[in-house]
Amino acid sequence: MNISEKKIVTVSYDLFVQAEKETPELMESATSENPLVFCFGIGMMLQKFENELQDKKTGDSFDFTIACDDAYGQYNEEHVIDLPKSIFEVEGKFDDEMVAIGKIVPLMDAEGNRLSAEVLAVNENDVSVDLNHPLAGENLHFKGKVLDVHEPSEEELASYLNGGGCSGCGSGGCDEGESSDCGCNCNCN
Repeated sequence: MNISEKKIVTVSYDLFVQAEKETPELMESATSENPLVFCFGIGMMLQKFENELQDKKTGDSFDFTIACDDAYGQYNEEHVIDLPKSIFEVEGKFDDEMVAIGKIVPLMDAEGNRLSAEVLAVNENDVSVDLNHPLAGENLHFKGKVLDVHEPSEEELASYLNGGGCSGCGSGGCDEGESSDCGCNCNCN
């Protein structure tokens, strides 16, 4: 069976990233023991990722690169912002363990969209955060194998169409504040 719309696809892969003039770095692996499982063609994955897998079948290998402009875009310095420290307070207290340099914190924009941001600095009155996707500015090189392609059961399809996540992010999606680099478009990215 070939990969096509609304098929359940299971793949193993190694994801390498490479910014301009840098040596590729292994960022993530989805093994046959812990593969990426997703529903094809419903917007869960990057469009270019799906384009590369279209029509492949169980046992096929793949090896392709997605340019950063077709993945998570260029790194944008304007997405590094300072926010008042007070917005991170819970019941009037600032949690300096949760909001610390290198931590990923959940945020919400004015339209109610959930975002994740990396804390870059904690100052006396504000917190500097990076709203860029962790893979912004990176070319993504996927090398892997299609492990399975099958028609979804009614339960599988309902799960994916009603907000279920890919297995690359854990069961059903990321926990608040988590991030995934698996190429999915779930709310945790």
